[in-house]
Amino acid sequence: MKDKSNLRIDEIIDSVYSDFFGNDVLTRMTKKSDREKMDALLDEKLSSIKNGTPASPSTEKKSGEKKADEKSADSKAAADKNTDKEKEKEKAEESVPEADAPKAAAGSTPEKGGKKEPEKSAMEELDELIGLGSIKEDVKELVSLVKMQKMREAKGMKTVPVSLHLVFSGNPGTGKTTVARILARLYKEIGVLSKGQLVEVDRSGLVAGYVGQTAIKTQEKIKEAMGGILFIDEAYTLNKEGGQGDFGQEAIDTILKAMEDNRKDLVVIVAGYTELMKKFVESNPGLKSRFNKYMEFPDYTADELIRIWEMNCRKYNYTFSLEAKEMVEGIIKKREAEKGENFANARDIRNMFETVITNHATRVAEMEDPSDNDLTTIMTMDLKDI
Repeated sequence: MKDKSNLRIDEIIDSVYSDFFGNDVLTRMTKKSDREKMDALLDEKLSSIKNGTPASPSTEKKSGEKKADEKSADSKAAADKNTDKEKEKEKAEESVPEADAPKAAAGSTPEKGGKKEPEKSAMEELDELIGLGSIKEDVKELVSLVKMQKMREAKGMKTVPVSLHLVFSGNPGTGKTTVARILARLYKEIGVLSKGQLVEVDRSGLVAGYVGQTAIKTQEKIKEAMGGILFIDEAYTLNKEGGQGDFGQEAIDTILKAMEDNRKDLVVIVAGYTELMKKFVESNPGLKSRFNKYMEFPDYTADELIRIWEMNCRKYNYTFSLEAKEMVEGIIKKREAEKGENFANARDIRNMFETVITNHATRVAEMEDPSDNDLTTIMTMDLKDI
C-alpha cells in the first residue's frame, strides 16, 4: 500500500473509494451495507495514516475480496448484456427474409412498405406462362402422381414406380427450357429432388474428341446436375450415324448408367425436334426403356406471340406509339402465317425485340436532352430491319 501520510483528506477519501469500489464508485454506492463498510474502512485508514501503521491484513483482504466480487459482478453483468444484445441481433436478423439479409446487415433502406415481394412458387410461374395449355396439364398431372406416391410411401403403402425422365419435343422457342427449369423447382418443392437446379447442356458439353475423355466430360455434367435436372438440348446429335471416331454413344452410355445409379436424385430431360427425338429414343433399347413419357410443345399462335412481345415491353419499361404498335402486330402475324422450318417462335420475338430497342437506343442517343418519354417510347422508325 502506498504511503498516504502526506495525502489531503479529499485524496484519502478518493483512495478509499477506489480501493473499496473501484473507479466507478459514484455509480455503485447504492446499498446501505456498502456505505457502512466504506465508512468503517475510511475510519480505519484515517486512523492508520495518522498513527503511521498499515491497515489490518483482514481489512485489506476484505477490500480485495470486495473488489474481486465487484469485478466478477461487472463481468457477469457485461456478459449478460452482451448476450442480450446478441439475442436481439439474432431476433432482428431472423425477422428479415433470407434474400434481404445482406441488405439489412449493410444498413440499406428497406423496400417500399418494408417488405419484399414474396417469391412466386414454381406452380404459379407455370400458370403465368403464355400459352402451353396442354403442357401445363401434363406437368400438373405428373406432379400430382409423384406427390401421391410420396404420400403413400410415407404411410408405408406400396408405391407404383414412376419414371421422372422426360422427352420434350417441339420446334425451337416453344418454352422447353423454361418448363424444364420450373419442373426442377416443382420436384424440389415436393421432395423428389434435393436441390432443384437445371443444368442445360448440348452435344458440345458432353462429347470430347479423344478416347476416354467423353465419359469424363459427361460425368462432370452429371455431377453438376445431381439433385436436379440434366437438360440435354438437341439430344439426337449424340448418335450421329456413320461418324467414325464419334464418341456420342459413349456419352449416351455414361448418361444411362448415371440414370440407373442415381434414380432417386437425378432427372434427365432430352429435348429437340419431334421426329428427330422419336428416332433418337428408338435407336437404343436403353433409351427407350427409360424415356417413356413425351411432352409435345406446340408452336405459339400469332396472338400468343403478340402477348409475349407485350410482356417483354412491360418487363423492361418500353411503350409504343399507336402506329408502331400496329406495325409490330402486323409483322408478327405475317411471320407466324409464313413461318418456315427456321421459325423459332418466342426466340424470334426476343431477337426482334432486341433489334428494336437497339434501333431505339441509337436514335435517342443522338438527342441532346432526351425526355423520359423519349427514353421509353418506341416509334415506327425504330422498327427497321425486323
